[in-house]
Amino acid sequence: MNTRLFGRLAAACLFVAASFTAAEAQTRPVQTHRVGYPAPRPAARSTYSSAGTSTGVKFGIKAGLNVADWSGDAVESLQNLADLSQGSVTREMKPGFHAGVYATLPLGDKFSIEPGVQYSEKGMRLTGTLPFEQLDFLNAKVTATARMAYLDIPLIAKAHLTPGLYLYAGPQASVLLSNKARVEASALGFSAYQHDFDIKSQFRPVDFAVTGGLGYQFDSGFGLSAGYDYGLSSLDKNNRFDAQNRVIKAALNFSF
Repeated sequence: MNTRLFGRLAAACLFVAASFTAAEAQTRPVQTHRVGYPAPRPAARSTYSSAGTSTGVKFGIKAGLNVADWSGDAVESLQNLADLSQGSVTREMKPGFHAGVYATLPLGDKFSIEPGVQYSEKGMRLTGTLPFEQLDFLNAKVTATARMAYLDIPLIAKAHLTPGLYLYAGPQASVLLSNKARVEASALGFSAYQHDFDIKSQFRPVDFAVTGGLGYQFDSGFGLSAGYDYGLSSLDKNNRFDAQNRVIKAALNFSF
């Protein structure tokens, strides 16, 4: 399911990029000159190019959506439980967001390095319902959500394939800012119980991952990207269970 969703985000990013490029080409004025007169000189180009390179360092901001989950032996055990429950327990991906800043350091026309810092929400969700058809009218359910907040510090390398289009990949360290397990119970559409349990002390303070994806940078400074974070560290500090972060991301950025 993660691969299918990432593919859709990547395809959407490329479709929007192609649409903007076509619109810019159609609206670009045609230059003409009279016979016998020298053609006008083209205007000086901006130092920012659609390929994402420039003559100096550029800074930017970015924000977007996360769709997070866990992977590992512990998650497989939960999935087996969900299968045995015949739909009474379901595992879901947790939505969230990320936002931060970055700096782009060009390394020639085709490559660049981009360190950054961003706030990022991760985690996972389990939902349980009553396994009795006679009680379906109650719409009773219990939801447990791992609400994790990290400070991501990626260091990515970009390869500019065409003007505007690039691939990126690199390591990422994530500092755990908060981690709460929220338990909610409801019936007949009304909330009956909600409580947050602080479980930050049970998880590793730093998570390591590799991140990668693709994006498109416009001449205006705006850009789109879609990526995937693949966690490498086990989340449990005491090694009682094995689980790693998995995050699909889609973002909008602006470079100054």
